[in-house]
Amino acid sequence: MLKTLRPTASSPTKRECFLLALLLLALLSLSRASTSVQKSRASRIVPEKVVQKHNPTLKSASQDVQVPTTESERWRTSVTWAPKRVPLTTVVSHVPGWTIFDNLFLLNGTVFVVSDDPESVPDRETITSTGIKVANGAEAVAARLPTDREFRVITVDEAQELFGTSADLVDGTTWIINEPPQFITHYYHWSAELFFGFWRTYTSLDPTIAANGSSSLPALRRIWFAHADADHWRDYASMNQWVLRSALPSVTAEYSADWQDRAEMGRPLILDRVILSDRSAAMKGKAFFRTDRIASEAFALPGSAHWWNIIRGAVAKFSGLDEDFDKASKPVITYVSRQEWTRRKLIQEDHEKLVEELYKLRDRHGVEVNVVSMDKLTHAEQLRLAARTTIMMGVHGNGLTALVWMKPNPQSTVIEFFYPDGFAYDYEYTARALGMAHYGVWKDKTFTNPQVPPVKYPEGFQGNSIPLNGEVVAKLCLERLQLPASTA
Repeated sequence: MLKTLRPTASSPTKRECFLLALLLLALLSLSRASTSVQKSRASRIVPEKVVQKHNPTLKSASQDVQVPTTESERWRTSVTWAPKRVPLTTVVSHVPGWTIFDNLFLLNGTVFVVSDDPESVPDRETITSTGIKVANGAEAVAARLPTDREFRVITVDEAQELFGTSADLVDGTTWIINEPPQFITHYYHWSAELFFGFWRTYTSLDPTIAANGSSSLPALRRIWFAHADADHWRDYASMNQWVLRSALPSVTAEYSADWQDRAEMGRPLILDRVILSDRSAAMKGKAFFRTDRIASEAFALPGSAHWWNIIRGAVAKFSGLDEDFDKASKPVITYVSRQEWTRRKLIQEDHEKLVEELYKLRDRHGVEVNVVSMDKLTHAEQLRLAARTTIMMGVHGNGLTALVWMKPNPQSTVIEFFYPDGFAYDYEYTARALGMAHYGVWKDKTFTNPQVPPVKYPEGFQGNSIPLNGEVVAKLCLERLQLPASTA
């Protein structure tokens, strides 16, 4: 007779116990990782420094400031505080026209600095303006002076009354450009003045930038053009957007309509960190009076000798150059010709003589010589050529803006041709600010800092009969190339 078989319980094997233990450990590890990610995401929304770094009276951000921590809230984050615990604004650094703030407030289109020591805040005329077109004359200057509509310094009590107990957070670093399109839509004024000055200001926060461009600075998140629309920050040659997109590809931009949108919403904003630039305010500075360049004010701030390398390296590599593009085997001379333009040209015979003398240098000394009209090259070709150039020359004009992509070394030189007795600081100042030599030429006379003439635009400055002695220029090139190629 068959017996009914009944299942019998048996103890798990050692192998089964081992596998079960591994599974439990894996589940525990995943759970902790998920919690860590959530905490990490929440901590990036509003760092505790937003409300505590510059306000030592606050014991902890968690006590007085409520920060959303869920994934669904992090895209529109508001900061709240206890009564009379409004975060204080800090002026991190300042020179006329270039100011870095932490915890800057905006409401209805007005900039607010919250301070318990209003006297410590710089004169607002050196920070901002009404942002209207720059013109000469006492009335025009007065019209650009800021009022309470543009900028106010307020106490914590006043801030409490205006803002209540919360503000929407704009985190990271924001660059606010408070000027009209008047100068922005020009390659030189953007790349060698406005962007130039901004980057010198921002990099003053990291004086340890290395020669390879490495830095601990957080990337710029966004640019706000307070008075320019999307069609009026680009230049006619489309170089502005090439420079910005190649140097800072992650940056986003808002324009005057967006500024107005935010103002009309009637909600206070708190900006984590702001670089505020203003041309009219920079014109109040002493350096501007000496150089007529708003970027010159920023050079009063501390900074690394390699401050520009981050931008130059990014732009050069974006244009197609490899990591070793600075290790050229021979010097490169680039003559930026304007002979096909409608104004500011050399006498044709003098142009031809100059080209002849440069080619002699090529044949006798093995240097690379390029005679180019920049507008005939693609954007990438312009940037690549400039980044490899040792000596750049040409008649005063927009094409010389490319000097900002040259590598500064003892041989690096900019040679600028002027109509006799004429002079402007544009490229002279920019070359020296980057650590390169600049020589002006009046036909057969050369001059360099500190023996530079006063700014002057004589009749003929904009004309098409600018005289030049090509032999003098070629001799100057040879003298410069006999210097060591590096300081090492």
